[in-house]
Amino acid sequence: MVKGITLVTQVGSAAAQERLAGLFGALGFEAGKGWEDGSGRGAAFLVPLGNLELVAGRAPAVPPVLIEVTQLDQVRAVVEQWMKANCKAEEIGERLSEVAPTHWKSRLFTVALDPSLLLGFWESEDALRGRPIAVEGDLSAAGMRFAIVVARWNAVITERLLQGALDGLLRSGAARAEIEIVRVPGAWEIPSAARTLAESKSVDAIITLGCLLRGETAHYEAIYTEVARGIGESQQATGVPHSFGVLTCETLEQALDRAGVKAGNKGFEAAMAAIEMVSVTRKLAGKK
Repeated sequence: MVKGITLVTQVGSAAAQERLAGLFGALGFEAGKGWEDGSGRGAAFLVPLGNLELVAGRAPAVPPVLIEVTQLDQVRAVVEQWMKANCKAEEIGERLSEVAPTHWKSRLFTVALDPSLLLGFWESEDALRGRPIAVEGDLSAAGMRFAIVVARWNAVITERLLQGALDGLLRSGAARAEIEIVRVPGAWEIPSAARTLAESKSVDAIITLGCLLRGETAHYEAIYTEVARGIGESQQATGVPHSFGVLTCETLEQALDRAGVKAGNKGFEAAMAAIEMVSVTRKLAGKK
């Protein structure tokens, strides 16, 4: 039944509140609903996770406002950049501390926006802290067998995708002898070849690579729909993971960008997905 909790903290001045709002805005905090009347004003900030800590006896030697973050060093760089734009240069060294380890297994830096307002930004040394326990795949391809089904149509693109996929597999520990490459005429033929390979149970995962360019007819939509459906059905019917590396682009330039020119190589990404899914599948089978 509890929906949320708000801790109201008073700051020394309106200027301090404005500095805090400016810094939080630079860090990407979501602004909540504020208020203002004749006697004062408030500014609310929303975060995905909040904690309330009640202390009896000796107060801990930490700032009264602690903000847990990821990528602490990058956060400090953003804070420092904001301070350079909003504070005097000689004040930054006095108000902004360096990142330092704590006795509670974390790293922390502090920033004093005002004598009445000290903030602490911290990051746990435990990378898994706060993350739900989940079955996740590893990215080691050692001991795994793969098939790559690649279309010859639009070879200027698909050959780049193939090289990206091979690069990903070999970099991740796959043996070259455990990678089978099957070439088919075009994207339309990919599902049939993938299904035959999956039913043979000779591989742990199948990487499908192709390229469809829209052109000026409805032919593009018809082929893409059937290719996607066929690959999905093959995976569901056989239980063998299939990764989808069939590009669907408006122009040749877009396809080149996705084949390693500007937007990464989708063949490499498909290989990584295949490795992870083999790992997940094995772990789930082991739990059974």
